[in-house]
Amino acid sequence: MGEFFNKIPADLQDHVKGIAQSVKLDSDVDALEKVAQAWLEKNDVFAEKLGEMSMTEVDELLKDDEKGALALTYSGSLVNIGPKIDGVRSVKYTSIGYRTNAPDSAESESSTLQSNVSVGNIISFSGGPVKSTSPIYKIAVVEDDNMSPEEQQQTIYDAATMIEEEFIEVNKTVLEDE
Repeated sequence: MGEFFNKIPADLQDHVKGIAQSVKLDSDVDALEKVAQAWLEKNDVFAEKLGEMSMTEVDELLKDDEKGALALTYSGSLVNIGPKIDGVRSVKYTSIGYRTNAPDSAESESSTLQSNVSVGNIISFSGGPVKSTSPIYKIAVVEDDNMSPEEQQQTIYDAATMIEEEFIEVNKTVLEDE
């Protein structure tokens, strides 16, 4: 295996291999190394932006918790889970791009969590186009417990937007540079 792939946490390596098989790259490119490099850079971006947006990592978000969260999947996709408002949540799923087996993005204004969101497990939703995700690698919530649901939603949305923009840049520089 290569320089970048060996830096991927062991529990994610099989998942990253699967992603590499589902990306569209030129045949002479080592897709596994490119996907591993992109995944590592996206993981760094996620952590950096959380600090900038006063968000903190947690291991779990209970399905009945009023808070919203931002999750990074094993695949490197983002899941923006709005706070619970009137019993439902807004949800936005954004894929890593270049995959042939996942939509680029999907969103809903009226989803509910089917179970707790926890590191290492999938997120299951009812309502909206996203039914489930790949396993979750990281979960972040807003640090300020006194923030209104609308303020939380805006903070999570802003963080997700910044991260998505950085992820697009990673895709351009890593997956398109050959």
